[in-house]
Formats: sequence, structure tokens, C-alpha cells
Amino acid sequence: MNKASNFGIIKYSLCVSTAFLSVSWFRSYLKLTVKQLFTLLSMKKFFAGLFLLGCLGTSIKAQISPPGLGDANNAFWGAFGVKRQLDSLGKRQALSYVAIGRKSSPDDHNLFSKQAIIVLNHEVYHSFAPHQQYSYALSYRRQPQYESTAPYDKESTEQEFRIYGRYAYTFDLGRKWKLKSTIRQEFRKFFDADFYQVEEDFQLRTRIKNQLTYNLSPKNNQKLALSAEALFSISHLNEPDSEWSSFGYREMRIAAYYMFTIPNSPFTVDIGYMDDLIRDSRSIHHGGVHYLAADLVWNIPYKKNK
Repeated sequence: MNKASNFGIIKYSLCVSTAFLSVSWFRSYLKLTVKQLFTLLSMKKFFAGLFLLGCLGTSIKAQISPPGLGDANNAFWGAFGVKRQLDSLGKRQALSYVAIGRKSSPDDHNLFSKQAIIVLNHEVYHSFAPHQQYSYALSYRRQPQYESTAPYDKESTEQEFRIYGRYAYTFDLGRKWKLKSTIRQEFRKFFDADFYQVEEDFQLRTRIKNQLTYNLSPKNNQKLALSAEALFSISHLNEPDSEWSSFGYREMRIAAYYMFTIPNSPFTVDIGYMDDLIRDSRSIHHGGVHYLAADLVWNIPYKKNK
């Protein structure tokens, strides 16, 4: 391995270590200060402040967040998942889902204009201590690539295999409010449609996200959620030379979701909006890529094997 590769890996390791230390400090510090903030600020001001400052992450149990679909004006994300309880205490769960994404061309706003992605994902969660959870996952993604000039015809297809793990901590902010902070580490390997190498060999990516959830009503388990997620990465490139890119900030994703359970059924529905702010993209000058997102999750309770 050459000096540039060693330097890239060392720099990435230092950045990830710093991120983990930051989350640990944030967790202990916020525990001490959140009660003071809660009494000093009105509920509306507190809610707005957390949303604006939120750049550490969370994901609620059923929500399936949209992936980045590249530069566009608008996009659609739809998913169907199956969530299974793996033990009688509800501490272990598995969520498997299949999803599709569509997006507009650069010169229109039809969010269903072009095929954007197909995703197969399987993730296992373990709530190992009060307020704490970790998970690990495998994912396959197939994503068309389009020409950058009109008529924006399909140019190629890129495949991605992804493994990732995440750690989450949940803060109870009163009877109806929760803040769940998450750090997620990914390894992404890329191929073309025939499993040959592409320009980007593989990527190491760190995601730090914060989601604030408000329990609207116990009827149908209705909730509202606001989130902000920052993404940082470093890539190993095949072309033009075999080398490492620089580690840095790539995207900010801001989302709002309404979630509920369908009455007298095992299904939950999540409907939301996401704004993807991609660094140095054309879309960022027009407010980012605007997503309409929806997912349906079938919840299967634990059944003891006889």
C-alpha cells in the first residue's frame, strides 16, 4: 500500500474516532443540561432549537429513510418492509425491506420521470441496555446512471453492496418527546452491471444523525418526527489513478415524517418529506433535492418455536 493510501486510512480512522468520542461526550453532557433547557425554554422554542442544532442521528423503529438518489429536482421513495420480533422481551428485532426510488430529470420536476434505485436491505437491532441500541445490516442496491446532458438517456448501471453498523442512544425529554442520537459506519463496494470495477472502488462513510419525535396521540400510535443527518466519507478510486480521495463532509439530509398504525392491522405507515443538500451539486443552488417518501411495514410479533 502506498503512502497516500496509508495517509488516507489514518486520517479516516482519526476522524471516526473523533466522531465516536463526540457522541459519548454529547450523551453525558446532554443528560445534565436537558432538564435545565426544558424548564427555561417554552416547548415551541425548545423544539425549534433542537431541530436547527440537530446533526446527530436517530431512526424510529419502523421508518425506512430514503437513500441519496443523486442530483435531481424532485424524487420519490417507496418501501415495503417486514419487521419481526426475535425475542419475547422485544429487545431484538429484524427489519427486511424492498424499495424503489424514482427521480426527475435536471430540466423538469416530474418525480416519477426516471428509475433511480432498487434496494434490498436486512437489518438486525438489539436494545442491549436502557436507552441504548446497536444494529448491523447487509444491503444490495442497483442504480441507473444517466448522461449529464439532454435528453439524459441511461448511460450505465451501477451495483452496490453495503454493510453497516450503528449505535443509538435515546433521550426521554418529557412525556411525549424523545431524541435519539445515532452514529452509523458504512462500507460500500461498487461494481458495474457485469461486476467489473467502476471509477469508485469502495467507500468508507460515517453518518451522524439526530431525530426528535413527538407522540401526537395514542390512537393509532400517531407520531411526528424531524431529523437532520450529516454524511462524511472517504473513497478509494480506481480511475484515473488508484488513490484515496480526501475525507470530508458530503451531504446534509433534513426530513419530516408523520407515522401511524393502520387500525386493526399489523401495519404501520410512514409518510414524509426529505431535502437532500449535496455538496457542490447543481441542486443545492435551488434548495436541494426534494423527496416525497412513504413506507409500509408489516409487524410480526414473536412466536416461540415449539
